[in-house]
Order: sequence, then C-alpha cells, then structure tokens
Amino acid sequence: MALEFIGFIGNNNSSETIVRSGPVLDIDHVETVAKAHENAGFDRALLAFHSDLPDPLQVGQHIASVTQRLNVFIAQRPGFTAPTVFARQFATLDHLTKGRVSLNVITGGDHAELVHDGNTVPDKDERYARTSEFLDIVRSEWSSDTPFDYDGKYYQVKGGFSQIKPLRPEGIPVFIAGASDAAIKVAGRHADIFALWGETYEEVRSIIGRVKAAAAKNNRPSPRFSLSFRPILAETEELAWAKADSILARAQAVQEVSGFKRGAGQPANEGSRRLLALAAKGERLDKRLWTGLAKLTGARGNSTSLVGTPQQVAEALLDYYALGVDIFLIRGFDPLVDAIDYGRELIPLTRELVARREAVAA
Repeated sequence: MALEFIGFIGNNNSSETIVRSGPVLDIDHVETVAKAHENAGFDRALLAFHSDLPDPLQVGQHIASVTQRLNVFIAQRPGFTAPTVFARQFATLDHLTKGRVSLNVITGGDHAELVHDGNTVPDKDERYARTSEFLDIVRSEWSSDTPFDYDGKYYQVKGGFSQIKPLRPEGIPVFIAGASDAAIKVAGRHADIFALWGETYEEVRSIIGRVKAAAAKNNRPSPRFSLSFRPILAETEELAWAKADSILARAQAVQEVSGFKRGAGQPANEGSRRLLALAAKGERLDKRLWTGLAKLTGARGNSTSLVGTPQQVAEALLDYYALGVDIFLIRGFDPLVDAIDYGRELIPLTRELVARREAVAA
C-alpha cells in the first residue's frame, strides 16, 4: 500500500487552543501553512467546509498557485451546487493544478447548521441518498463520452455532458466520510477512499470490514482507508502526556473566552456519537489513544489524539496501517508549528517503519 499523509489548512491561525486574532481569511497564514505542509512532506492538505466559512474551492485554487506538489483536498457538501456544474468546477481546477485536486464529500449530519445554506432535506438517510445521486451525475460528467440523461428522486438531467474531464484517466479521488449505515452504503457505491475519525483498533477494524462488504455488494474493489488524528508529541512519553493535559487546559480556557457551551443531548452525527462513546470508556485507550479533547468539545470534529514520542506515535500509526489504513490525516493544535514538527520526525519515522514492514512482507 502507498502510504500518504494529509494535513489541514485553516483559513486563519486558530484552533481549539488558539483564539483567532487576525481576519477570517488570513491570506498570509494560508500561504505560510500551505508551504510548510509541502516542505514537511505532506501529500495533501484538507480545506474544511462550513456554512459560514470562506469558500474552500477558491481557497484551494490559491493554495495550489503558491505550491508545487501539494494536493488540495477540498471538502464539499452535495445538495447546494448542481452536480453538473460541480463536476465541471472540479475538473477545471484539476487541470489548472495539473492533477493536484481531491474531493472530500461531506453530506452533513447537523440539519440545524445545514439550513443556513437552505437545506430542505431534514432526514439524514435521505441526504445520503441525495449524495449518491449527486455522485452518480458527477461521475457521469467526468467519464461519459456522450450526452447522458439521469432521472432520480433529487436530480434530473437531460443531455448532460462536459467537454472537460479530469486530467488523469483514473479521475479525481473521491473521499467519503461518515459512520452511519447510510454513509457506508454510499461509500460502497462511490468511495475511492473512506475517511474515519481516530478510534480504537477494534472499532477501526470493524468499520473497515463493513465498508469492504458494502463495496463488494456493488461489485467494486475495496476503497482505501484514511484515519484522522491530532498527534501530541514530546521528547518523552511523560512529557507528551503532560503536553496533552496542557492542551486540554488551554482548550477549556478558550471555551470560557468564547462562551462555548457543549449543550445537552447527543450530537447529530454518528461519528461524533462514536467518539463520545469512546470517551465514556476512558481518557486513554489502546496504546496511545487519548479522548480528552473529544469529551470536552462534544467531539464536534476530528478530536482524538495519539500521544507519545515521535517513535511511539509512529509505531501506533503502523498498527493502524496493519489493519488496512494507508492514509493518515494528522492535524495539530498549533497549525504552523505542529505541521513543521510532524514533518521533522513523525512523517519520516512512519514512512521508515512502513517501508521496513513492506520489505519483510516482500
């Protein structure tokens, strides 16, 4: 398997532990962090989508213009742009970036947030059904040599066709995220890569099996698997756990400044519920999995960490690699500093361990 690392480029210098002080779209920050990711050896960098954030498609085009090799991994929500238009937008950007585009399909689990953009489909399973139709049409635009029709519940197309196709014959990589049965069903039909948040070895093994079974039902090969963590590194294991405690304290302080309250009840999306269920089992799980931040924030996003020395965390990533994960999204709490630190030790150490494992297997 080809090992890959994905980073994260926010629109400004902020995180759970850093209060934003600059503009919402801090161009200097975006450019600096993008170049740091490229120099650190990341393969891709994720650009997030939210109903009140700058448009990641345009930010991604700018990032590609100031880098040479870094792939821009752009999150998008089906349902708010016509799939034919969307397909041409991505195919065009794929050519402009010389093939450095990948797509993160985020169906969205929180209807209360989705209505900010005019979502009219409150049921989550229905939204995934809409996503499936959306991707049917996108892939037809990307691949069909002749005009096509599509008659679905959510989309109808007559004579759809795009002159511009993705740059490479294999197309633009499509990542699908989600932990619900509906998400896995769509992944079985459409995913090139299935993206998970960081969970225990047991949970990751289980969801990989479910996705592979869903792909087999569609007579498709298994997708690749991506796993997301917030690594916390230090020179010794003791210092790393102390750093985790410090990060938690700073995140609590930021919440107090921002007035954020987690609120009552369970989160709307299955992925967050799964992380909170892990946090209920304990703050430290398996060898290095830490759930402290997930519990504090209500697991609103990628919020579980691997804690230890670079060597120890690399070994934990190798364990997940052995389960079938060959793409790791690693994102820190200090966007620029952590990206540089990961490139200094964690990324090369993990690549070395994987290379050794593959050499032994060969």
